[in-house]
Amino acid sequence: MKDVPEQFLRCGRQTMQWAEKLALHSEAPGMLTRTYLTPVHQAAAQQLMAWMLQAGMTVRRDHAGNVIGRYEADPATAGAADAPALVTGSHFDTVRNGGKYDGNLGILLPLACIAEWNRQGKRFAFPIDVIGFSEEEGVRFKATLLGSRAIAGTFDQAVLENRDTDGVSMREALRAAGFDDAAIAAAAWPRESIAAFVEVHIEQGPLLLNEGLPVGVVTAISGATRFMAEVRGLAGHAGTVPMHMRRDAAMAAAEIGLFIERRCSVKPGLVGTMGILEVANGAANVVPGNAGFSIDVRAEQDADRTSAVSDIVAEIDRIAARRKVEIELRKTHEASSVPCAPRLQDGLAQAIEAGGWPVRHLPSGAGHDAMAIAAIAEVAMLFVRCGNGGISHHPDETMTEQDAAVAAQVFSSFVEHFKR
Repeated sequence: MKDVPEQFLRCGRQTMQWAEKLALHSEAPGMLTRTYLTPVHQAAAQQLMAWMLQAGMTVRRDHAGNVIGRYEADPATAGAADAPALVTGSHFDTVRNGGKYDGNLGILLPLACIAEWNRQGKRFAFPIDVIGFSEEEGVRFKATLLGSRAIAGTFDQAVLENRDTDGVSMREALRAAGFDDAAIAAAAWPRESIAAFVEVHIEQGPLLLNEGLPVGVVTAISGATRFMAEVRGLAGHAGTVPMHMRRDAAMAAAEIGLFIERRCSVKPGLVGTMGILEVANGAANVVPGNAGFSIDVRAEQDADRTSAVSDIVAEIDRIAARRKVEIELRKTHEASSVPCAPRLQDGLAQAIEAGGWPVRHLPSGAGHDAMAIAAIAEVAMLFVRCGNGGISHHPDETMTEQDAAVAAQVFSSFVEHFKR
């Protein structure tokens, strides 16, 4: 395995330093929370713009609040003025009490590489756009991928009426921040303006960590199906209702959860989760008459996901009939898998091999901005190892400066060998 050259070590250090500074823009002391269009979100955007300008880029914002920096092509290259751009980036909003690198890494690391190229006077036959997507997590207005959907031209105007916990609508928040909600449609990029999109992101899982690998190539972003469910049984005294006569809503939900676990353990890349399981007004001496739960099923291959969902729904019907309870399912989310472009995967793999590291291909179980951009461009993702067992969306989310340097070397090699 080769040593990382000093220029990429500088990029790694710069990335980590910027991540620390960006994390200071938080709505709550002692934790990192940065939600869409809040004052600290706006301050973070201004900080990103300042760093982009320092790196030799031109900078603008669109009316969805995205921060867009352009590193112009080499003017000596024929056709450079109107060449489609190689686009990269990620989001700069966070979950509540989140980590420093989720999303932010995908903005800061390419920016550090561009700053290094600018110092060297190096430009390419195509421009490079770095996008700080304004919103991906869906925390404030319960709608996800807002920034990338605006650029992809798939922004749902109906979500402008969504309100936060203070009763402020997204439309009102946009206008208060100085944006024109009527101009969001104009933020869409034409397909011909993008040569490709590549997103750098921490893995948010343990595979690279457990295998001792600094980076990996994403094959696809898993599709997902989600439900909320309500179980209605019959409440009763815990001491007087015989076991064979119970219509226990909580035990029906628990049995469904165990089935989801079994069904989604049969194939790698297929996962199922019951992240919410609640008994309303539960008491230790009462047989639960009502319960609620969530279902989240994801898979790299859509056929695996839809087959599992079909089996789970059928089993829910059987459990409901046998336990004499009613179960109401409400689908809350449906998204197909997004495959990464084979040619871009190959480019990332070659860049990893050139650095002397083994190539690991793996799916992404989490959603990313690349899912939305796939509507208008070929996409790829480079995963970077995270520590602490792969934990993410949490203050203990971490990565190393060395891994940031490796990712900078791989990203730089990919860009330098990229062909439209």
